[in-house]
Amino acid sequence: MNDSPALLSVRELNAWYGESHALHGIDLDVHEGETVTLLGRNGVGKTTALRAIVGIIRKRSGSIRVDGKDMLRVPLHRTARHGIGYVPEERGIFSSLTVEENLTLPPIVAKGGMSLKEIYRLFPNLEERRSSPGTKLSGGEQQMLAMARILRTGARLLLLDEPTEGLAPVIVQRIGEVLVTLKQRGMTILLVEQNFRFASRVADRFYVVDHGKIADSFSAAELPGRMSRLNEALGV
Repeated sequence: MNDSPALLSVRELNAWYGESHALHGIDLDVHEGETVTLLGRNGVGKTTALRAIVGIIRKRSGSIRVDGKDMLRVPLHRTARHGIGYVPEERGIFSSLTVEENLTLPPIVAKGGMSLKEIYRLFPNLEERRSSPGTKLSGGEQQMLAMARILRTGARLLLLDEPTEGLAPVIVQRIGEVLVTLKQRGMTILLVEQNFRFASRVADRFYVVDHGKIADSFSAAELPGRMSRLNEALGV
């Protein structure tokens, strides 16, 4: 069990898309320096949970605390100021800007953001492509750029939605190495991931999401004993 304080603490989180009730009382904690993965089939509420935590979904109730501060009524445009960085599945880079322009555009919101030199050391591909526009990047390079852009801001809590979706195995491996490096630097990560093999290599703990609720939670050490039940829950 991680004895460090919970950097992110979520209690009784409900969320709605219009009249559709998507999350039903989710409780979860992510401790400082920890990597936690949300697992589950497609459409069960994993991405919705990230979007509700970061504030993209505004119709929600419950408690979302980051470093002890209640985030539920913090406007979306102020969320980053509280050290939260969100990398959506669609990545959201500026396709008409070069790699380096994408990296220098976001504001630095807190101390500890990586310099361009540190970013290029972490993502050598981006240094090679620093003058290339976003439209010329591969899917893997776009994912690296989306992550790197957040790391420039000084965010302490990184929310990642399906970072390996559709990527070649060599790129998946590289992103896994980056996540391990970020963890070693003290970054706190909440990850939504369909690639269970990838998630099992990088995560300290897991939550299984089903029908907008937390169905199970366990540590990496407990994983071997959970595999049969997990395969059933995930439809593996």
